[in-house]
Amino acid sequence: MLKRLFGRLNAAHPQLVLFLLASGLLAAASGAFETTFNNYLDDTFRVTAAARGALEFPRELPGFLVALLAGALFFLPEARVGALAAAATGLGMIGLGLIGPSWPLMLTCMILWSTGMHVGMPIGSSLGMSLASAERRGRRVGQIGGVRTAATIIGCAFVWLTVDYWKQGYSLIFFFGGALALLAAVGFWRMKGIGVEGARPSLVVRKEYWLYYVLALLFGARKQLFITFGPWVLVRVFHQPASTFARLWIVAALIGIFFNPLLGRLIDRVGERTILVADALLLLLVCAGYGFADRLGLGGWEVYVLYACFIIDQLLFSVNMARDTWMSKIAVRQEDIAPTLSLGITLNHAVSMSLPTLGGLVWDRYGYQWVFVGAACVALVMLVFTSRVRTPVAGATPLPAAAR
Repeated sequence: MLKRLFGRLNAAHPQLVLFLLASGLLAAASGAFETTFNNYLDDTFRVTAAARGALEFPRELPGFLVALLAGALFFLPEARVGALAAAATGLGMIGLGLIGPSWPLMLTCMILWSTGMHVGMPIGSSLGMSLASAERRGRRVGQIGGVRTAATIIGCAFVWLTVDYWKQGYSLIFFFGGALALLAAVGFWRMKGIGVEGARPSLVVRKEYWLYYVLALLFGARKQLFITFGPWVLVRVFHQPASTFARLWIVAALIGIFFNPLLGRLIDRVGERTILVADALLLLLVCAGYGFADRLGLGGWEVYVLYACFIIDQLLFSVNMARDTWMSKIAVRQEDIAPTLSLGITLNHAVSMSLPTLGGLVWDRYGYQWVFVGAACVALVMLVFTSRVRTPVAGATPLPAAAR
């Protein structure tokens, strides 16, 4: 059965198996990091909500600079850039496992991890979409997302075992994730004949992409409010340990194994506009759950509403693939895709670097509920602009012959 599966993957593209393996390793490392970092900050540094929000500025700064960082590596093939990004991610995680309660060292390692993660995001999307023809990009990206989601379970399960059963500290978790990311770097380095291999444009700005830029800004606001303050409600208000987040990520990942490929097929079938509008509407429900579950009189069951909000929110992050596939369909040239995705990340981080600081101040002054009222306003603005998305019927972006 496995032999038949690998045969089908190789028939689709010779490098697909290696790409899926490297992507899966990186996803497992991310699962270990993301389920741990908030509790690590709380247990090691005892940060307040305002400090937690302010910490997003240095954490997200590499995301803001990603267009410049990726542009500086324009002379390298995309797969090599992906390898360097994965290596930086791994070294940053290993560094966090080695240091003690030192703010300067923590910030240094966090920024190194963040640099690798953010540089790798648009490269991974571009490489993945190069593995399919234009009319099947949604399906291919959904399949890749399913593999990444399945791999996330490994990272989350390791955190769960480490915290609840082995009673080990954060260092083991960070070492584990860092080692996986370094293995992913080896995989990306060995790839050939995938993505843009020659010199690429260092920066692309076109008026044809204006709506993509607006959606990137709004996604940055939505993303960072939920990444920062959704888990923080569970940590600070409901006192949930790292193992709870590991279990929630595992549940979300198990659902995502089936949800992501389904989402990819839906993108191809109903179009990006329908998916993005549905995403904005569902975000309004998530905002209501995070902000006001404790006022529903559920007698202690409100924490389960927040669990559901966390899982739904994790699944909705996959909708970002719809923005990426839409961008690839409106791209004037194939070479525009990776630099435009990089610029999109820079734009969304222009918002996400500063908004959590404001959110932390609002939390401390008025209460956490008002943070999610603000997030609901962002979702409404997203709804307005996503309704303007249109996909060209003809003129799909040409791809290398190997991807057809």
